[in-house]
Amino acid sequence: MADECFRHPRLAAVYDPLDPDRGDLDPYLRMAEEFGARQVLDIGCGTGVFALLLAARGVQVVGVDPARASLDVARGKPGGERVRWIHGDATTLPPLAADLATMTGNAAQAIVGAEDWRRTLRGARAALRPGGRLVFETRIPARRAWEEWNRDATYTVTDVPGAGAVESWVELLDVSGPLVTFRWTYVFAADGQVLTSDSTLRFRERPEVEAELTAQGYTVEDVRDAPDRPGREFVFVARRPENGR
Repeated sequence: MADECFRHPRLAAVYDPLDPDRGDLDPYLRMAEEFGARQVLDIGCGTGVFALLLAARGVQVVGVDPARASLDVARGKPGGERVRWIHGDATTLPPLAADLATMTGNAAQAIVGAEDWRRTLRGARAALRPGGRLVFETRIPARRAWEEWNRDATYTVTDVPGAGAVESWVELLDVSGPLVTFRWTYVFAADGQVLTSDSTLRFRERPEVEAELTAQGYTVEDVRDAPDRPGREFVFVARRPENGR
């Protein structure tokens, strides 16, 4: 199930204004061009920022997400009609033959269950044409990113058109092995409403990710550094073999 910040209509509507800098998507745009991708599956597409950037470049895009409210925001954006939006996840896709499947942002880490992760990898592989690639990022556990997730470091007040001022901050709730749970709090000045959204991410080590990709029938083609966060994230490039079923 999607987190509250994606499935609550009021939070989905302010998601983009509260996180306006999406420079993290530039490397994915470059990889789509590098791989000559003409058909892309965007898994965990959220409010559709990346899918719409691709569509504006003439790429055929399918965006899939379990949060209906986020998809409603995506559909309502300029160019939203260019993308095929699917309410669901990588395990409930119609037949596709994508050149590239992506999981940007925290999408891969938000899949915390071992079997859910395996089913997602299998679903993405089935949606790729032979020779197609899956690309996603995951934070390097040793960098302990969660140590910066506190109110002092994250508190902001954002003036959102149509919504007014919104206060937001994150607080760490729990660290249990590879699972890290945190809470975002949102305060809407217009009426004083306070909403919260709890999230859990799984921090996977590189050998764990590579082993699971191999087990699910991929060839690990490359593991890159994230240009926008050097030394903080792995970017995996996995390929469905040309002769793979």
